[in-house]
Amino acid sequence: MKKILTIAGSDSSGGAGIQGDLKTFSAHGVFGMSVITAVTAQNTQGVFGVQDITAEMIEMQIQAIFEDIIVDAVKIGMLSRSETIKAIVRGLKKYNPPNVVLDPVMISTSGYFLLQPEAIQEMITSLLPLVTMITPNIPEAEELAKIPITSLTHMEEAARIISNLGPLNVLVKGGHRDGDAVDVLFDGHKMTHFKSPRIDSSNTHGTGCTLSAAIASNLGKGYSTYEGVVAAKEYITTAITHSFSIGKGVGPVHHFYDLYQKAGRIEDK
Repeated sequence: MKKILTIAGSDSSGGAGIQGDLKTFSAHGVFGMSVITAVTAQNTQGVFGVQDITAEMIEMQIQAIFEDIIVDAVKIGMLSRSETIKAIVRGLKKYNPPNVVLDPVMISTSGYFLLQPEAIQEMITSLLPLVTMITPNIPEAEELAKIPITSLTHMEEAARIISNLGPLNVLVKGGHRDGDAVDVLFDGHKMTHFKSPRIDSSNTHGTGCTLSAAIASNLGKGYSTYEGVVAAKEYITTAITHSFSIGKGVGPVHHFYDLYQKAGRIEDK
């Protein structure tokens, strides 16, 4: 069994972050492990508080995993502080995992800044050169590329700019644009577009975390970059289509829909 590590924050409502990643790993038939970077107080209505884990503890978690278990891929999510990023960079350089997928979580859906402004430059200069793939949404891509994005051409331009910062592959997600969702993948040589119909659902909590965790799972299992993205998009489309209307705000996606169907389980959403 392939072993996939998530380095991210804890989501107390269970839809995103560490919890969402581990659910995604399980749905992909890989063994999930975690390094927790922060604990959040959040639910479907928003993020209400963040407590960061110390850099020393983050490094200890990384060491504990890598010195005992072979890691086939790493997914990185919420980082919050420069100290956190530096600790992760030291770990990546020391253990050199084969696949690293970065979801550059900057702002929550409710508008809470999850990545401190001073940490953005640290991420750009020290972490981006170490990742196999980065998966920014349009606001995140605008911040990283320093350009406005209002068209597919702009998405391609941003992907090229971000690629020059170090990542081997850049997947700019188009969910924030109107119309059908078109994601743009740049592998350093060519652009590939992934078009999918927009799903009529307001329950999208954990979408970004889940997609990047699915890609990391697929890369860890030996998929090519293209195959990994295609399979991950199919998975997240199903998860959003059958998402849960729980809580008073943005509900979570359904990480286990296909498995529940195969098991003959019908749940009350």
